[in-house]
Amino acid sequence: MPEISVITTVHGRLDHLRQMRRGLARQGVHAEHVVVQMGGPSPWPDVVGAPAVVPVEIPVDDDEQGRPRLPLAAARNAGAAAAVGDLLVFLDVDCIPSSQLLRRYAAAARTARGLLCGPVAYLPEDFDARVANEAALGAAAAPHPARPDPPAGQLLGEDRYELFWSLSFAIRRGDYEALGGFCEEFVGYGAEDTDLAFMARELGTPFTWVGGAVAWHQYHPTQNPPRQHVEAIVRNATVFRERWGTWPMQGWLRDFAQEGLVHWDPDRGELRLPGD
Repeated sequence: MPEISVITTVHGRLDHLRQMRRGLARQGVHAEHVVVQMGGPSPWPDVVGAPAVVPVEIPVDDDEQGRPRLPLAAARNAGAAAAVGDLLVFLDVDCIPSSQLLRRYAAAARTARGLLCGPVAYLPEDFDARVANEAALGAAAAPHPARPDPPAGQLLGEDRYELFWSLSFAIRRGDYEALGGFCEEFVGYGAEDTDLAFMARELGTPFTWVGGAVAWHQYHPTQNPPRQHVEAIVRNATVFRERWGTWPMQGWLRDFAQEGLVHWDPDRGELRLPGD
């Protein structure tokens, strides 16, 4: 089995981090946990116990409204640089890994290259993960309706690279380095994971769904569309279009435009905030 490094970026949500750590302790395989703090409250008192933690901290700037610009792409790259494992497993702080997640990813990596994605299922708002065992987690969570969920042990090749997500995925270090990691032109929320996937498609790097490598996503309040991230989404969508010639996150951009939050003319290649 390859050496495994789990990489998690953190800005708050420390209770979610504690539940993730409980899931990692159930894996039954050795792995280090690289935790990258992007400002916010210190996570270090909350990461005691197995697996061993590698702490990383990176600076965070604020935007004009005093909100942090979370450098998600740079933080994931910093985590990969600090990791020792050959198999890099990126797991968002919201996710609780099922007990077979690392074994499934490691088994897949022995035969498949490139981007390896496990299914993510969503826990309801009123579910208390702090007192739940694995059976209860699995029974309560609902699979994402727009993503494949192959049976445990099955590998399913995927050519729709726009479906890739960075909530939970694994990749061999050599493949990650060949892709150049995440593009650090993306700052804040949106498009950095689709950009990585498009680079994989450009280079002929495979994308595979890994059955049984399940993660359970813990509930947190969201907006749809994510209005609180509109500035970052406008900036990152513009970077993405410059790199790939197409607009990402088109559903959100369309909703923003209908609400008057942005001016977007996809045919003319125009996207801006009102007044810009």
